Amino acid sequence: MFDVALIQQCADPSLKPTIVEQFVSAAGSSDPLAVTVKSGGRLILVSKANSPDQAIAIVRQYVGQAVVRVGVTQLPAGIGIKDAADLKPDLVDPCENLRKGTAMFAKVLRIVAKWYGNPKSDEVFPQIFDDAIYAWKTGEFEGVRVFQAPDPGGSATTDSASSSDADAADSSPEDAATESADKDRSFGSANMRIDLSRIGGK
Repeated sequence: MFDVALIQQCADPSLKPTIVEQFVSAAGSSDPLAVTVKSGGRLILVSKANSPDQAIAIVRQYVGQAVVRVGVTQLPAGIGIKDAADLKPDLVDPCENLRKGTAMFAKVLRIVAKWYGNPKSDEVFPQIFDDAIYAWKTGEFEGVRVFQAPDPGGSATTDSASSSDADAADSSPEDAATESADKDRSFGSANMRIDLSRIGGK
């Protein structure tokens, strides 16, 4: 079980602690210094880091040439970084890694939830979560590069009524009608994985 105090102190507040635990369990590592390197889908064996400096040295060695994941959330290293020298040892600090990793995973969840039409039913959430985990591991969802994609905003969870109410208040009646239509379409097409949300869009 992951450290509950660490989750409460460091995890993105938009994610419930149980979701953070499930995320770390499914996609993360129990070792805060863990560095995973993949190239062309194949795992590259790297020496185990015994200190934050060693871990960052390994990250800097491979970032830009391979897919490098680091820390408790297996955060993709190098996103938005132009120079490997800009990578800081705080990447392997458990709290900082959890903060960055859960914030990015929350964005991935919102991207996936939007594709499903932002359904409010709790029954749909396990499928959204599974797809978000897959997207976290592969970096893609339905042709979208999730780490580089803009954050669509909204709520990452289906049962966060306050967030969805706030979103509804911010959107115009036209947006609400479009969102409602998207939801109707998404439930009909969820199994077929066809994104109809752009039809009739601007």
